[in-house]
Amino acid sequence: MENTTNTSPIPENWAPRFFTMWAGQAFSLIGSSLVQFALVWWMTKTTGSATVLATASLIALLPQILLAPFAGALVDRWNRKIVMMVADGLIALATLVLIFLFATSRESILAVYVILCIRSAGGAFHSPASSSSISLMVPKEHLARIAGINQTLNGTLNIISPPLGALLIGVLPLQGVLAIDVGTAVIAMSILAFIKIPQPPRQVAQANGSTAKTSYAQDLRAGWAYMIAWPGLTGIILIAMVINFMVVPAFSLLPLVVTREYHGGVLQLGMVDSLFGIGIIVGGLMLSAWGGFKKRILTSMFGIIGIGIGTLIFGLMPAKLFYIALGGMFMLGIMQVMANGPLEAILQATVEPDMQGRVFSLLGAGASAMQPLSLIVAGPVSDWLGIRTWYLIGGVACILLALSGLLFPAILNIESNHQKKSAETVTT
Repeated sequence: MENTTNTSPIPENWAPRFFTMWAGQAFSLIGSSLVQFALVWWMTKTTGSATVLATASLIALLPQILLAPFAGALVDRWNRKIVMMVADGLIALATLVLIFLFATSRESILAVYVILCIRSAGGAFHSPASSSSISLMVPKEHLARIAGINQTLNGTLNIISPPLGALLIGVLPLQGVLAIDVGTAVIAMSILAFIKIPQPPRQVAQANGSTAKTSYAQDLRAGWAYMIAWPGLTGIILIAMVINFMVVPAFSLLPLVVTREYHGGVLQLGMVDSLFGIGIIVGGLMLSAWGGFKKRILTSMFGIIGIGIGTLIFGLMPAKLFYIALGGMFMLGIMQVMANGPLEAILQATVEPDMQGRVFSLLGAGASAMQPLSLIVAGPVSDWLGIRTWYLIGGVACILLALSGLLFPAILNIESNHQKKSAETVTT
């Protein structure tokens, strides 16, 4: 089969088209954040059960883990613009059902679980379709800056969503808050309808009849083969999985660290959350302005080292040095951006456009799968050895993983050795 990896050149005036689409997606994210806050608040107020909240979190996570490895191959076969629009529409439709249930007093925990599952399933398709479209719309030299802008948006949403959600819940019925998400989804879909999003070259070639079509099973196998045959890519995904396993529990244990180790209360916990969010915003602004080192993997690895150092600072400071611990959390926010942003840009710039849906899906599924596993392990370990132990383990693990990445040639040279794998995308 012929190689169809050459993409059409990105026009010089790429920015207006991309940022128009980006603005629509940003509106949709705002609505989704408000829905998440509103439903968590409703479940907390209605049941007061930690088990209900934990089950809701697991249900919202499972579709990302179970569907993503299979969704990526479909994203690479289908029109990515249509995938994003249908996913947004499915999420909005699920929210409309929930609005009807609340408006008619038929709401239930089970119904919320089902809707959360449907919304998550839509996200399993939307996320890889969106991420893999960026590389076809943005020049490679600007990908890290765009990643920084996205990180800034996420950090801003983390800060403003809780107070904005609380304000809206105070003046609107819950179905009114949910309706905002439907409105923002309609805005996102309407903008997408008028934006031209380039398609991967293989899709174009198959549509023109110049390349033979492959089956879904062939595409699915090709995605796994592509990842396994590229040691640098496999190494990056494994590092992401291990870091998620080590760091996620540290955040779930934050309330206990603040109250038990630093003898604080809700004010101190709020300061921790706020400084982390501000750190993400600052890091995103820094990355969007700077772009990172020319060799982007260096920015990412040093960012992971920074995550490790920030974790150690926050988790191991004595109670009287709480203000230094806050500095560690601020550092964590900045370094999370420096680790994640360039890594996303690397994948967008180096992974074949025809493979990006599968690669982003596999990366997301692997990282998400680590979260419930790590929480199962972290609880008993922390009860046995103390809460601070997990911060020590997680911080040291991040530093060692990043240093090993810097010493492993396949990872260190991931931005230049991908050409050797081009044939893998079309030989299945």
